[in-house]
Amino acid sequence: MNEYDKYMKTCFKLAQKGTGKTSPNPLVGCVVLDSAGNIISTGYHKKYGENHAERDALLKLDKNAAKGGTLIVNLEPCNHFGKTPPCTDIIIEYGIKRVVISSNDTNPKAAGGIKRLQDAGIEVIQGVLEKEGNKLNEVFFTNINQKRTFVALKTATTIDGKIASSTGDSKWITSDKARKYAYKLRKQYDAILTSSSTVIADNPKMFHKNKIIIDRHLRCDFSSEIFKQGEIYLFTQKTHSECPEQPHIEFICSKDLSLQYILNELYNRKIMSVFVEAGGKLSGAFLKDGLIDKLYHFTAPKILNDNTAKSAFDGDSVSLVKFAKEFRLESIKKLEPDVLLTYTRF
Repeated sequence: MNEYDKYMKTCFKLAQKGTGKTSPNPLVGCVVLDSAGNIISTGYHKKYGENHAERDALLKLDKNAAKGGTLIVNLEPCNHFGKTPPCTDIIIEYGIKRVVISSNDTNPKAAGGIKRLQDAGIEVIQGVLEKEGNKLNEVFFTNINQKRTFVALKTATTIDGKIASSTGDSKWITSDKARKYAYKLRKQYDAILTSSSTVIADNPKMFHKNKIIIDRHLRCDFSSEIFKQGEIYLFTQKTHSECPEQPHIEFICSKDLSLQYILNELYNRKIMSVFVEAGGKLSGAFLKDGLIDKLYHFTAPKILNDNTAKSAFDGDSVSLVKFAKEFRLESIKKLEPDVLLTYTRF
């Protein structure tokens, strides 16, 4: 066990306080030790546009307090002017002797932090709990390294994988406890994405600051609950002249409404992550196209025992089991009486 592991774990916990507020920036926490190894300050990146974690922690101190000390941070300090000045500058200014990092920053705009610190005579220790650090910022690293929007998809099913009866009745498969936890998950992502079919069938509110609706033929009633709150991005195959003027709705019109096109358009609008809540057809399309990065699968202890009931995924025709899409189990969480299985793509 590295001597800095426990401090890095504290950085992770601090960083998570910024969940849902820092995008498109990463989640970052920071711990500062004095020259004797005592914790004298902590900080984290609270919100996009506000101080980064290192600056947040150091500005709480008198400059001399951190001299000769150690700064632990889960991401390489930035070395560029953005919304705030470079974190490397204030680290050098405060006389820090050693910087301990979990993940290197692969954003070319922010690169060079480690070299800048080393050139200033600061010892840099890298890769402390690196796997955990990379996981913490999986959305950020997907955005930067693959230049695309991160996709999380949520299902809520019976044991036999059904999201509704054959008549469309779905209220409620999972418990109130599970649904409340799903609401918390939503907040971790930049936007919710759903289909016109879900809006028409369920009339959901889906509270979120950003909502994405795929409505190819403008079937939605704009008095539906989902349109009463948040900013809406509505994808349709209709032309702009056929779209009614609606406050808080941006109509994105194209004959090409492939999921890849939609994700590209969202990425260009700096929607860096989406939380998909939809029926089997749209969920199945995301699955078929290999676009699911993380799957939140809620299961209730119920069995419909009806093959005509609606399935969580219904977007492909597969003849052999070997062609099934595979995922890696990440975690299991009990939400009595239900259970949440979280998976990531291979």
